[in-house]
Amino acid sequence: MVYDSLLLLAIFMIAGFAALSLTHGEAIPSGTLWFRAYLLGVAALFFCGFWLRGGQTLGLRAWRLRVESADGQALTPRQALARFLAAFLALVPAGLGLVWLLFDAEHRAWHDRMSGTRVVYLPKGD
Repeated sequence: MVYDSLLLLAIFMIAGFAALSLTHGEAIPSGTLWFRAYLLGVAALFFCGFWLRGGQTLGLRAWRLRVESADGQALTPRQALARFLAAFLALVPAGLGLVWLLFDAEHRAWHDRMSGTRVVYLPKGD
């Protein structure tokens, strides 16, 4: 998560600079609804794009992990979006939905359960 957060932060900075063209260089006030929605869309494109294209973000690739459907297939666009949105529910109660994977028999977090996905370890060389 840390690796992907750092990369996403850099992408947010670029997206923020691009958004300044819409305001003619004026600062975007904090809490602006359209800007929040814009950044949420950027984040969704980031994660869903990587998950649909090989099942790995750069952070997952570094740790030799991959997201796949519960049946071992590649994610569908619906699953990727459901996983992204459900991740917010997993984070809201102090990250309990992520910690859940430590107690789950299949080591699946809440957002994996809700979207029908799982994270698998890849052997060296893949």
